[in-house]
Amino acid sequence: MDPSFASLADLSKALSEGSLTSSTITRHFLERIARHDKALGAFVHVDAERAMSMAEGLDKLRASGVVYGPLHGLPIAVKDLVDWQDETCTVGSAAWKDRRSTSDATVMRKLLAAGMIPIGRAAMVEFAFGGWGTNPICGTPRNPWDMQTHRIPGGSSSGSGVAVAAGLAPAAIGSDTGGSVRIPAALNGIVGLKPTYGRISLKGCFPLSSTLDSIGPMTRTVADAALLLDALSGPDASDPATRLAPALKPGAWQGLRMQGMRVAVMREEDFPIPLDAESQAAYDQAKEALISLGVTLVPADLPFAFNELTESNGRIIAAEAYAVHRDYIHDESVPIGPYVRQRVLAGANVSANDYIETLADHRRMKAVYADFMKPFDALLTPTVPFPAIPVSEVDESAVPMAAYGRPANYVGACGLALPAGFTETGLPLSVQLMGAAFAEEPLLALGAALEQRISKTDRQPDLTTV
Repeated sequence: MDPSFASLADLSKALSEGSLTSSTITRHFLERIARHDKALGAFVHVDAERAMSMAEGLDKLRASGVVYGPLHGLPIAVKDLVDWQDETCTVGSAAWKDRRSTSDATVMRKLLAAGMIPIGRAAMVEFAFGGWGTNPICGTPRNPWDMQTHRIPGGSSSGSGVAVAAGLAPAAIGSDTGGSVRIPAALNGIVGLKPTYGRISLKGCFPLSSTLDSIGPMTRTVADAALLLDALSGPDASDPATRLAPALKPGAWQGLRMQGMRVAVMREEDFPIPLDAESQAAYDQAKEALISLGVTLVPADLPFAFNELTESNGRIIAAEAYAVHRDYIHDESVPIGPYVRQRVLAGANVSANDYIETLADHRRMKAVYADFMKPFDALLTPTVPFPAIPVSEVDESAVPMAAYGRPANYVGACGLALPAGFTETGLPLSVQLMGAAFAEEPLLALGAALEQRISKTDRQPDLTTV
């Protein structure tokens, strides 16, 4: 088996059968990183020596009969805002090139407890504040589906999306405050899961907005996302929000049948931004695929407007980001990208009254969404309005990539971005399923069934021109 584009599940099976070792798999990905990442820019740091040492140790444990679980011995890329004690963690900022973690994030601790190998720190938009995926100071990763034109990778988990799509890691960890897992997943042709707020602990993950942040897996398949969700979820005394989450039943989603499921469908007149023709075709194909699976589709009479939710979500992000960075964001001598600086500074203009009223509306809309979703297992929407554009065409003053992403965070939903084929020129397309709060199981079941019908899993980016 060539590990490059294999799923976590397939690699796990190869390890259990003895046809591959963790050392072989880890070395393979390290070699691909060494060969391709200079052009792609997916990673900001890779410690090959430590990764190989961990792999060899995990192989010895397996040989002695000790296996931590299905993820034992598998590599993973981790977004550069997840703390690992004594390691550099820059949060995508040149200003923080010397910042070191003083403790382990709960996410990191759980990855290590599952036997995973953090193979490298993935590049990101500075302070996780941007959907295009650009980072003018530290560098913008290249979308691997076009090695001739530098296209956007999507953000803010830009490097995580590129690493998985390009076969530099079998999976990655991202964060999502308004689409930052789902946008790069969509533009890079992979799966991105934004769990419900509180499902995965945020302790030790540097915040953009503590009200809206979430941590999620970025993978090749829905089943792989489920594996990581099982490993990362659960209560954490350091994050009170996790105590409100009902327990997940590992693998329970696999027993759910499509017959009898009901999916609300976002109508075109409710789209906050019109789709380009190929994205529209992918959305229509997803609807047809769901019908063929026996799912009942219901045109949604949405009790909210996505544009209004996007604006309100952005207000909370800006206000809370400013609170985090206010001590240095005004200092022009600090090397912070101009567009991220502008976004953070916008938070200074959000009054206390506006912030408190928006938080109240956030709570209200969570209840409205919960009532709306009672008859449904999911809501089908686009993920992004168009495929990856050249970096040279980015308008940093606009936020079109957030139009379909931010609402899920604002209403307390879980969200799943799914590959939905390719454009005629070979760029990935995507659709999104939104679920009720803590309804990841039906979302995973629908996503896994849908990906069998609309994903083109045999297609891989051509990196030979690098």
